[in-house]
Amino acid sequence: HHHITQMKEKTIKKMANFFSIHILFFVFITGGVAVSATVFTLENSCPYTVWPGILSGNSNTLGEGGFQLTPGSSVHLTAPPGWSGRFWGRTGCNFDSYGRGSCVTGDCGGVLKCLGGGVPPATLAEFTVGSGDSSMDFYDVSLVDGCNVEMGIT
Repeated sequence: HHHITQMKEKTIKKMANFFSIHILFFVFITGGVAVSATVFTLENSCPYTVWPGILSGNSNTLGEGGFQLTPGSSVHLTAPPGWSGRFWGRTGCNFDSYGRGSCVTGDCGGVLKCLGGGVPPATLAEFTVGSGDSSMDFYDVSLVDGCNVEMGIT
């Protein structure tokens, strides 16, 4: 019976170790015209630091392309209508005061603020935010570039 309890505890702990992205939708009323924005909340539920990498599919860069996210912390990023891009968690990173360095997984050219995609393996969360003709949002968690952190979208 003790062995089953230990297995349950390990399963619960493993499930708690993930990097999650929460999506909140807001509508701002500006001069009588509704302008929608999407707020992404990146939360680190891992027991170690994760450095999110962000690659925008258009000119609207979020979070300057990347930053450090310590265990238990979160950050809010606002995306304009029509934004598309991907988020991934980088691990084992070490950067100098100029933002140069490297990551064990998900590295993006040896810089803190990514200008391109991450090197596999890297779990991806991909988004296309609706705008204009299509107000539908599309998103997925992809393992096409491998898996380096557990990730959830809520």
